[in-house]
Formats: sequence, C-alpha cells, structure tokens
Amino acid sequence: MGSNRHMAADSRGAHTPDAARVAAPASEAPAGSRIYNSISRRASLMQEPVLVLNATYEPINVTAVRRAMVLMLKGVAQAEELHSAEVHSAAHAHQVPSVIRLLAYRHIPQQSRALSRKNILLRDRNTCQFCGRVFPSSELTLDHVLPRSRGGRSSWENLVACCYRCNNTKGDRTPEEAGLKLARKPRPFTLHTSRQLMRLIGHRDDRWRKYLFY
Repeated sequence: MGSNRHMAADSRGAHTPDAARVAAPASEAPAGSRIYNSISRRASLMQEPVLVLNATYEPINVTAVRRAMVLMLKGVAQAEELHSAEVHSAAHAHQVPSVIRLLAYRHIPQQSRALSRKNILLRDRNTCQFCGRVFPSSELTLDHVLPRSRGGRSSWENLVACCYRCNNTKGDRTPEEAGLKLARKPRPFTLHTSRQLMRLIGHRDDRWRKYLFY
C-alpha cells in the first residue's frame, strides 16, 4: 500500500505516477499561493506575442506563444529567436520562442482580414478613436462613424473602436455634430496594417527588429 501513495488513477482506473504531480488548476488553488502564482505566470507567458515569418523570412503574422509552440511540435515551424523563459511538460523543458519561421512557404493573398470586432480593435490598437485613450477590450465597443439610421454601413471604413463614454456622447450623430474628432480615417485591415502593428509590438522585443524591414 505504501508504494502506491504517490500514484493516481487515470480515466480507465489504471494508476499513473505522473498524474499525482500535476498542479491543481488555478481556480482550485488559493489566490496568493505559490501554485496559484506559478500557474498565473505560465498562463500569461503562453499568451505573449510571437512573430511569425514565412519560409522566406518575410513577417506575416503575430500569434501567441501557445499557438507557436503547437506549430513547432507539429513540425510546421521552427524557432528563429528564443526567450530566456521555459515551459515544462511532464518529461521535457521547452524554451519559449520569440520568432518562428514556417518551414513551407505560405501564399498570403493581398486582401483584407475578416471584418470582426476583434480585428477592428486590433486595427485600432484598443484605442478609442475619439478620445485617444487605450482600454481593455471589454471596455470598448464599436461605433458607426456615419450612424446606421442615416445609411451608415458596417464596414472597415465606417466602424471604429470607441469607449463607452465617447459612444454615449456621440449618440446617433456624426462626429462633427457631436463635437468629436476621429484620430485617423478608418481603413481596411490589410497586410500593410498588420506589418505596422508588428513594428509597434516589436519595440518591446529587440529580437524582432531585424525581421521587420518591410
């Protein structure tokens, strides 16, 4: 009996030594504990941005560490630049990538991204286009520059990120009528826009800079 005290049953009833060593989920660990803080740091690390290069070293996207590591484990991409941080699985330690490169060339069509709330906020860098303040996504809404009641369309050129205060101030009026001014003219989220964002994010990570020559 004593030899089994570190064993845990899997879904089939078999005992596995590793299962007992898996940390409790963050929701089950008390806030402030070492386990909770460790899980929180790892969750944050897995969402850090990673620059994605085409096989030709052309920057084409920004993804999260979690997705980048999946691509590497599948043999679809390889790391070109690495963070000093590591993530640990049951048997291995994996260094976290900062830049990855696809091993097969991917054709990128010259067209806009899908029109969505997420992409509008990404294009506008989570910045209210009227007051210029940066907000979490949950504190932003989308505003029709030309109100829908006047024929305004839901399009790249007529939708902007907007905080709730400015949205209430503007109401069912044009920015001019409400005494507001747009920070910039809204436009489609193209590959060119994506590269501008890559440069912006790249200021936080020196390892990106030599790839952002476009």
